[in-house]
Amino acid sequence: MTWGTELWDQFENLDKHTQWGIDFLERYAKFVKERLEIEQTYAKQLRNLVKKYCPKRSKDDEPRFSSCMSFYSILNELNDYAGQREVVAEEMGHNVYGELMRYSQDLKSERKHHLQEGRKAQQYLDQCWKHMDNSKKKFERECKEAEKSQISYDRLDNDINATKSEVEKAKSQLYLRTHSADESKNEYAAQLQNFNGEQWKHFNVAIPQIFKNLQDMDERRTVKLGETYQSFAEVERRVVPIISKCLEGMVTAAKAVDQRKDSAIVVESFKSGFEPPGDFPFEDYSQNLSRTGSDNTISTPKNEGVVKPDPKHSISKVAKNKLWLFGKKPKAPSLEDFSHLPPEQRRKRLQARIDELSKELQKEVDQRDALNKMKDVYEKNPQMGDPQSLQPKISETMCNMEKLRSEIHKNESWLSEVEGKVSTRGDRRPSADVNHHTPHGRESPEGSYTDDPSQEHRSPPHQPDPRQAHQPDPRQAHQPDEFDDEFDNDDPLPVLGHCKALYSFDGQNEGTLLMKEDDVLYIIEEDKGDGWTRARKQSGEEGYVPTSYVEIAMEKNSKGAVTYI
Repeated sequence: MTWGTELWDQFENLDKHTQWGIDFLERYAKFVKERLEIEQTYAKQLRNLVKKYCPKRSKDDEPRFSSCMSFYSILNELNDYAGQREVVAEEMGHNVYGELMRYSQDLKSERKHHLQEGRKAQQYLDQCWKHMDNSKKKFERECKEAEKSQISYDRLDNDINATKSEVEKAKSQLYLRTHSADESKNEYAAQLQNFNGEQWKHFNVAIPQIFKNLQDMDERRTVKLGETYQSFAEVERRVVPIISKCLEGMVTAAKAVDQRKDSAIVVESFKSGFEPPGDFPFEDYSQNLSRTGSDNTISTPKNEGVVKPDPKHSISKVAKNKLWLFGKKPKAPSLEDFSHLPPEQRRKRLQARIDELSKELQKEVDQRDALNKMKDVYEKNPQMGDPQSLQPKISETMCNMEKLRSEIHKNESWLSEVEGKVSTRGDRRPSADVNHHTPHGRESPEGSYTDDPSQEHRSPPHQPDPRQAHQPDPRQAHQPDEFDDEFDNDDPLPVLGHCKALYSFDGQNEGTLLMKEDDVLYIIEEDKGDGWTRARKQSGEEGYVPTSYVEIAMEKNSKGAVTYI
């Protein structure tokens, strides 16, 4: 069924139909454009979401928990998923929307051409009809004029009064009119034959061919729409395998969450290496109380399993010393040897630094070897360069190597010290017998416990005073027997006096206070005979300083009278 035979008289309707077809194609193209814009916006929002929740810190600072790593893996998979949405948008724009718009322009041009041909054929047929109609009208007029001439001739020929000249004139006029009528008849017949021929060609050849071209164009448009519908779906189908892999990656990341591993990481990250505090001895304060025989209470036998209270080692002070890990940890400045950290954390940090320094040392060794090889080449081939020009760089590299080796050796000595202490603590076991008195352990500034009082006398760095030969030797200052409360009280201690630093003190040990020469500090606890005085800076930082390092002015009364020690 073709348009040329079935719709030979529907030129105007076919004109409207083909225009509607192109409009519908462009409407679908607009739909595809809006769809790809949605994909682009969706992909952009996904990427912004991933960027928002991706870690902004360095990898060393990021937690290593499996839940966090799985979440970051999911973010990576989601970022890849967003990339696939961008691929969908790009292919829709190129393979569907762009193709539709180009095809729409081609259809418009083709439709315009076919319609112009149809209008030209119709105009030519109208022109042929006009020529035929004019010849027909002329033939009709000529016949009427000939009939009039015939009537006039017959009237004069039958009139006895008419002269011969009048009759001859009427006869001559009749002949002319009859001849003109015959010529008009022939012309009309020729025009009619021509019109009929052109009309047959128009409705049987020209118009069917033009309508067939329009039909082919419209059918191609329909086929193109079907192809683009399929392309629209194929774009999605092509990314489905990759999207499935992204989703599988998310599922794999979810299955990788391991609660036991995360718990182990927590232990590894925060383990201090300290031993739990031992049992407190029983301190009997009722030794001096007299009891009567009528008392029903059970008295404690004298000198049997009783420990006399030692004011220097009271339970309150010991409890604070042993339980500071469960309260507020004393603040300490970061030190080069990480001595402000618990042993286990200090060991890890030192090991990490040694590994980093070893890598840097290997780089310097490789650079030195490369420079030596280049120097050998220059010596063998002087035209390539001056060997002496490399000597400064070689010397600099050797110097860097020595510095790195020194740093590695220093950190390894600190590491050996820490590993030795950790091993020693691991072999020690606290006593659980409350009735058996054992020598009460003391706590060093690092927070470790030792049974040997001599081990807690740690001398601060030697700071000689060049101005006074009789100045007390700072090395004679010992660490305090106990840091009574380890700075875990929320309320600050009252100020007892002031002191001025005679020497600088680096305060590298736990619980000590860094000070510089001529610094003025507040005294909040006097020296108890162990060579340490507790002080506070104006900034609020507290700690112990060697008593021999400072000049102390203690307040005696509210009026501000002071005495110098």
